[in-house]
Amino acid sequence: MIIDFHTHVFSPRIRQNRDEYCSNDSCFGLLYSQSNAKLSAIEELISSMDECEIDKSVLLNIGWLKHELCVESNDYILECIARYPNRLVGFCAVQPLDMDKAIREIERCCKSGIKGIGELRPDVQGFNLCDARIQPLMDMAINNNLILSLHASEPVGHGYQGKGNTTPQNLYPFIAMFPKLHVVLAHWGGGLPFYELMPEVASILLNTYYDTAATPFLYKQQVFTSVANITSSEKIIFGSDWPLISPQRIISQINTVELTDIDKENIYHRNAENLLGLEQK
Repeated sequence: MIIDFHTHVFSPRIRQNRDEYCSNDSCFGLLYSQSNAKLSAIEELISSMDECEIDKSVLLNIGWLKHELCVESNDYILECIARYPNRLVGFCAVQPLDMDKAIREIERCCKSGIKGIGELRPDVQGFNLCDARIQPLMDMAINNNLILSLHASEPVGHGYQGKGNTTPQNLYPFIAMFPKLHVVLAHWGGGLPFYELMPEVASILLNTYYDTAATPFLYKQQVFTSVANITSSEKIIFGSDWPLISPQRIISQINTVELTDIDKENIYHRNAENLLGLEQK
């Protein structure tokens, strides 16, 4: 079984009006202003899942700046998970700077089965992860057993459109503020798992997980064994960042390194099942 924890889809209206949305939202524009940046529909994702033998996918949203665009895109994700309840899990987007509306939107989405919040981008959305004013949002996530997905980036290395500056230096103090919050950091947490060699850091990051989205663009395949040895395979979550990259490319990386069968099961599905509260097979 394989669960892809990091995928993105967009409604027909957004796909057909790319330029309008790029003009109206700087996060969307940052990610999708280039014509070769893929905007895909749910039907395309399901087809890709069948081709790559992916059992379930998590639909992540993006870090929209405007509350209204969060709601609009959340509606499409809710529609998708209602249409394919056995194949999809949904996360919702919110703008923490509009806290009262964000809280009400999470309440609305929870009623329709949303399992998490994200993929938020603090640097683009303009909020400070360590600002005490975000506490109501984090408390709500903890109280409702919601997972927080954050885009994460490395302070060095490969540059790319939308990389941003949500680096380990910014992520670690935030996680320390909310140790009970279950956090999944995209793109291997921008290198944060390597700091778990420090015992005091590892103790803070007990509820922090790292997804493998876009690994071939960022790391050698040895990152899988390195992180598993430093932390545990129980903290690695399979994610592709589809449609940016095919899940098969990351599966191929995993197949080239020495991981135990238990490690592979943890990465491919068991960790995600535990976090999402899904029945294990």
